[in-house]
Amino acid sequence: MKTYGYDLHVHSCLSPCGDNDMTPNNLVQMALLSGCDILALTDHNTCRNAPAAMEAGARCGLLVIPGMELCTSEEAHVVCLFETLEGALEFDRYVYEHMPHVPNRPEIFGEQRLLDGEDTLLEQEQNLLLVSSFISVDQVVALTAAYGGVAFPAHVNRDSYSVIASLGALPPEAGFTAAEVTRDCDLQAFQKLHPELSGLSVFRNSDAHYLETLAEEPWKISLPEKSVQAVLQAVQRQ
Repeated sequence: MKTYGYDLHVHSCLSPCGDNDMTPNNLVQMALLSGCDILALTDHNTCRNAPAAMEAGARCGLLVIPGMELCTSEEAHVVCLFETLEGALEFDRYVYEHMPHVPNRPEIFGEQRLLDGEDTLLEQEQNLLLVSSFISVDQVVALTAAYGGVAFPAHVNRDSYSVIASLGALPPEAGFTAAEVTRDCDLQAFQKLHPELSGLSVFRNSDAHYLETLAEEPWKISLPEKSVQAVLQAVQRQ
């Protein structure tokens, strides 16, 4: 087993709340400077900047995992990670078909910038990505698995946009094997309030929307190898 710095929840400039400086190459370079070995790009309700980020990561030796921060019908955020880019983009298309299409207002919500591997602007997504999909919490694990992925609830200790904030607890029928808490969470105290977390793998990620947040030193994970498969197996481990 080897120890790797990881961050499995990061946004790019395709997320409307993500800073325009969060380009694929910028976030890859900042992650490397912070000591990160494994990064997952998880924009709101989309995977479409993953190809560029994976291209940028491959040039620099950073493992970039394609992913998404899905907003469920309960307004709960769930991180979804995929073994292949193809599976991630197929999941992206499914989500896009199962979410309301509301025109984005960049002056209010921010631009939604789709870039290539050289950080060249290809287009701007016109429909707002900060919406709740029609997919419920108890569907996510099985749905992501159908596309070769895994899922875990995001920032469960937050009082908004988390499964616990929305539902009061992690429902066992959802089938989660892991959960995310914020980096500053007192996990022991939080587990006393929510003992259902005790049997799950727990990850601490940055949820970075700005380069300065991504610059913080990452948490570490022990894996048999630096691969997407090893990370996904760690999420599924109980």
